[in-house]
Amino acid sequence: MKSIVSAKEAIDLIQDGSTVMVGGFLDCGAPDILIEELVNQNTGNLTMIANDTTYPDLDKGKLIVNRQVKKLITSHIGTNPETGRQMHDGELEVELVPMGTLIEKIRAKGTGLGGVLTPTGVGTSIEENKKTMEIDGEKFIFEKPLGADFALIYGTKVDRYGNVSYYGTTRNLNTIMATAADTVIVQADELVDCLDPNEVVIPGLFVDYVVVKENK
Repeated sequence: MKSIVSAKEAIDLIQDGSTVMVGGFLDCGAPDILIEELVNQNTGNLTMIANDTTYPDLDKGKLIVNRQVKKLITSHIGTNPETGRQMHDGELEVELVPMGTLIEKIRAKGTGLGGVLTPTGVGTSIEENKKTMEIDGEKFIFEKPLGADFALIYGTKVDRYGNVSYYGTTRNLNTIMATAADTVIVQADELVDCLDPNEVVIPGLFVDYVVVKENK
C-alpha cells in the first residue's frame, strides 16, 4: 500500500532549492492541486522541469508569476508572457530544450542510460558547449540525462498500490517523469482499491505518495 496523504503533507516534503518536474501539456494532465499547494507554501528557488509554463493564471504559470522558480528547463514559453518577461529581464534563467530532446533526456534518466544522441539542434545555439559525435557521416549532439528531486504528476485513476492509469492525452510527460525523480507524488482524480492490470500505465513501484483530488 502507498501513502495516501493530503496535498499539504505531500508538498511539505519539498524544500527551497529543490528540482521539481511537473507533468502536463499546458493544463492537460497538470497536477493542479499539488501546484496550488506549492504556491500556497511559497517554496522558492526552485528549478522546474516542465513542457511549458501554461498561462499566468493556471497551474505551472502561477509558480512563475509568484517568482518561485529560479531556473526553468522547458520547451515552450509562448503562452505565458510573464515567463518571457522574466527571462528577458534576467530574473529567470530559462533553458529551452527541443520537446523531443527534453522527453528523451528524462527517459534516459529513468532507464539508467548515460545520455542520448540527437541530430536536433545541430548547427544552432542548442549545440553550444555540448559534445558532438559523427556517426555514418551524420553529426549528433550528446544530451545528458535529466532527473529531479521530485516529480509532481497527474493520474486519472490511481489504486492503493500506486498504480496509475490515464484518460486520453493526460498521459503526456507524466509517464516518463514518474521514472526520473527521487520522490514521485501523484495527484489522483479517483482512488480505487486495485486497478485492472490492463489499465496500468505507470506501475506503483515508481510512486511514493498519492494525493486524492477530492480530499485535497
